[in-house]
Amino acid sequence: MLQGYKGKVLHVNLTRGSIQVEAPEESFYRTYIGGSAMGLYYLWKNTPAVADPLGPQNTLVFALSATTGAPVLGQSRVTVVAKSPLTNAVGDSQAGGFFPAELKFAGFDGIVITGASKAPVYLWIKDGNVELRDASHLWGHITNDVQARLIEELGDSRIEIAQIGPAGERLVRFAAIINMSNRANGRTGMGAVMGSKNLKAIAVRGTNKKITMADGEALKVFNRNAQAVFARDSEIQGLSQYGTAESVPLQDLWGGLPTRNWHSGTMGQERANAISGERMFKEILRGAAQQDQKRQGRDTCFACSIRCKRVVASTWQEKAIHPQSGGPEYETLATFGSYCDIDDLHAVAYANQLCNQYGVDTISAGATMAFAMECFENGLLTLQDTGGIPLNWGNSQGMLAMLEKTLKREGIGDLLAEGSARAAGRIGQGAEAFVMASKQQEIPAHMPHLKRSLALIYAVNPFGADHQSSEHDPSYEPEWYRTNFKKYGQKLTDIGLTNPQDSMVLNQEKVRFALISQYAYSVLDTANVCQFVFGPGWQLLGMRELAEFMSAVTGWDFSIEDLLKIGARRLNMLRAFNCREGITRDKDTLPKRFFDEPLQGGDSDSVSINRQEFEAALDEYYRQAGWDLATGNPFRATLGDLDLAWVADELGI
Repeated sequence: MLQGYKGKVLHVNLTRGSIQVEAPEESFYRTYIGGSAMGLYYLWKNTPAVADPLGPQNTLVFALSATTGAPVLGQSRVTVVAKSPLTNAVGDSQAGGFFPAELKFAGFDGIVITGASKAPVYLWIKDGNVELRDASHLWGHITNDVQARLIEELGDSRIEIAQIGPAGERLVRFAAIINMSNRANGRTGMGAVMGSKNLKAIAVRGTNKKITMADGEALKVFNRNAQAVFARDSEIQGLSQYGTAESVPLQDLWGGLPTRNWHSGTMGQERANAISGERMFKEILRGAAQQDQKRQGRDTCFACSIRCKRVVASTWQEKAIHPQSGGPEYETLATFGSYCDIDDLHAVAYANQLCNQYGVDTISAGATMAFAMECFENGLLTLQDTGGIPLNWGNSQGMLAMLEKTLKREGIGDLLAEGSARAAGRIGQGAEAFVMASKQQEIPAHMPHLKRSLALIYAVNPFGADHQSSEHDPSYEPEWYRTNFKKYGQKLTDIGLTNPQDSMVLNQEKVRFALISQYAYSVLDTANVCQFVFGPGWQLLGMRELAEFMSAVTGWDFSIEDLLKIGARRLNMLRAFNCREGITRDKDTLPKRFFDEPLQGGDSDSVSINRQEFEAALDEYYRQAGWDLATGNPFRATLGDLDLAWVADELGI
């Protein structure tokens, strides 16, 4: 008997309007576990090669895991997988909240969506019963409104809804899927895929909260121990209080805060403090005026006590910023803030609200605004092009006006909605030099100039630059490693990383650190657990604890080695999908600016990435991964060792 799973995967063909339920064998669950790897299996099986990402042949998968819904912190995550309309490569994105657990309670481990509906529909799932319903009355409405309308229509305030906003309907290529009106499967344009299928929303409700677990008593003990670790971990408590936004001033201090579209790593401490987590906590978090510092402006995910989600209540130029839309995290503060040379916290919070209401990824959206601003500053875009909107550095009004146009695909916003890489191709005049992206996905706000293994991961990651696909270099610095060994270093030792290196080197051992920690993060997205709770470095709990957790849920005996193999399997499935789509080594690169234009100002002044060192590290990464140096594609033997011989067969290798 399966433990932790519901043993059912829902298949919905929107072209035919058909609904089927699959009961996979136990061997399927043991191989793919859930999350990203499970989603990739169905993407491989249902989507033909070179399919149009916005066509009916693309497959959209929502995948949970055995851990989802367990009474343990850090497990309510859902992975969405499809071919990406932003990158034309594999698409993969995670989100938290209450939707994942509720989908499990409603009776399913995943949803596989194929085809496309002729008219707008939404999917209603309650206690194993499934139906497609007309969504024409919801089409065109922002996420907040749809949330309220569906709760009223379905007569249950406890339903959870994953939906697209108007940006997904309009096929903005970096559109997101939003649940709770503020949790996003943000990256790689999964919302545009959902929009192309005319699927407005998925509403779920499960009244039976019981999931069969292999060892319920062990899980109770595990959760008590995890809560005790949290109670004495000041750094994770800081994350709880200030969110990821707490790192803004620190990143600026050491020259790692991307500023003016990556020309600099600093906007200055005073300006960085103006958009910091501490200032947000004191001034605009919900309840800040009442000084309720225990729970002010913080929300959580199912069964999690960390409460790291920001919730703000404020105004920007008399426009309300609603708590329902959440609040900006570090990446959002950077992309709409420092990327654009803006230090107006209220403007950034309003930008975050627009992104959640219309449903887009804040990283790609903010970075695309920074791209447009640099084009404007250099005369490649004029006031005539922008419809009279000035896009000078630091102009928050101009940035927000252009963001709204982009979300609505109005004027030049219709071009920017294609993402910065495609927009640059249309603008011409050398605009490509201003695109800060890898595989056409805009780069997040962690500076690879100062974290050299991250430069490698940004380039090789199959679904484009991503800051949550490996451990960052400071965790492996010798002094940090020794000083924090008892608290954090042991986690790295557990996965075989025992030879710490300086952040600014990219040698063989640093490449090994990048790859092994990438395997570790890969299993986190397959087990669908939170990377703030579980991980191989600074997180609350390590891979040893994750193995213990998964064993208690499933009754299968997981070791750390098993977890790393699961992570390697998922990474190779991602890479092999790209191989099938014709995406090879030539796409594993970074913007020329990172190599040719040293940073300006602050502690990172004059720093750039060494191209020869980077290319040598790329070769070494392929060697260690078991991939071909010429193409970057996995060898057949590598796939075979990971129980993926069928993938090799499909590739014809």
